[in-house]
Amino acid sequence: MSNVVYVYIYFQLTVYLGKRDFVDHLDHVDPVDGVVLVDPEYLKDRKVFVTITCAFRYGREDLDVLGLSFRKVLFSSTVQVFPCPPLSHQLSQLQEKLIKKLGLHAYPFNFTIPHNLPCSVTLQPGPEDTGKACGVDYELQVFCAKTEDEKIHQRNSVHLLIRKVQYAPETPGPQPMVETSRNFLMSDRSLHLEASLDKELYYHGEPININVHVTNNSTKTVKKIKVSVRQYADICLFSTAQYMCPVAMVEAEDQVSASSTLCKIYTLTPVLGPNREKRGLALDGKLKHEDTNLASSTMYALSQYSAFCWDVAVELPFVLMHPKPKEEMHTPPPQPGNLTCKSL
Repeated sequence: MSNVVYVYIYFQLTVYLGKRDFVDHLDHVDPVDGVVLVDPEYLKDRKVFVTITCAFRYGREDLDVLGLSFRKVLFSSTVQVFPCPPLSHQLSQLQEKLIKKLGLHAYPFNFTIPHNLPCSVTLQPGPEDTGKACGVDYELQVFCAKTEDEKIHQRNSVHLLIRKVQYAPETPGPQPMVETSRNFLMSDRSLHLEASLDKELYYHGEPININVHVTNNSTKTVKKIKVSVRQYADICLFSTAQYMCPVAMVEAEDQVSASSTLCKIYTLTPVLGPNREKRGLALDGKLKHEDTNLASSTMYALSQYSAFCWDVAVELPFVLMHPKPKEEMHTPPPQPGNLTCKSL
C-alpha cells in the first residue's frame, strides 16, 4: 500500500487517501474516495464527519479582523461516516483493500467535485508577504463532533490539502496564426504583419517558436520587434476582472526598411524562475512548501497565455499544460452503486 497517503492525530483518527491530485476530465472529476479509521472508545457518543471545501482566498490572513474574512467558499460538502449510513456509491478497489486490512473500525467516504469549479491555483505572494498565499485551494477535513454544525477543535480533527488538476488534451487544437495590416499617414501603402506558432499546445518548460513575417510596403522603417508571452487570469469575485502579467519577452533590433520584408523565428520559454518576484502571478496550486510552476491553462480560460507583438500588434493564444500521466490515459467515469454498511 505504498501509494496511500495517511494523516493521523493522536492515533485516534486517521484518514487514508490513494492520491492527493484529482483530475478534471471535463466530463467528470476523479472521485475523492478514502477511508477513515476511528477508535470507538475515543469517540464515545460523538459522530465522525468528513468535509471537502473549495475556497478562494483573496486577501492576507493577517487582515482577517473584526469578523471580516478575505476568503470565499466556492463549494463545501459534508458526509457522516460514523455511525455508518447506507452507502450510495460502489466501493473503489483501494477502499475495499483498506477496509479488509484495517478491520471493522474503518469507514469509507466518497465525494464528487463539480467539474465547473476552478483548478487549484496559487497567486504568487510578494517578497515581503507572509502567511497563506492567495488563490484557490481544496481541503479535506475529518472531525468528530455530536453534530456537523458543532465548532471544530483542532485536537479533534485532521486537515489535508488536495488538488484539482487538469492535464493536456490528447488531441491539440489548430495551429495558431494571425495577421494584421496598418496604414500610416502620408503613405498610400500598408505594413503587413503575420505571426504564427508551430503548434497550439506546449508543455511546461518547452520553448515556444514564434514565426514572424513582416512585409513593409509603407514609407516607414520598422526599428525593432518585440515579442512577449503574457499570462491572462480571469478572477471572478464581486465582478470578473482579467489580470495580465508578462512572463517572457525578447526585444530585437531587427529593422525592416521601406519596401522590404523580414521573416524570422523568435524563441521564448515561459518558466517560473525569472518571474519569482512578480506579485499576483498565477501558479499551479501546491501542497505545503513544495516548488511549483506557472499556472497551467484551463479549458475554461481561467488562465491563458498568448504571444504578443508590439505597436503593430497581433495576439496568438496558446495552451500551456502538463502532459497527461500514463496511468490517467484511460480513467473511466465513476459508476453508481447501491451498498449498505452490512456488506462491508
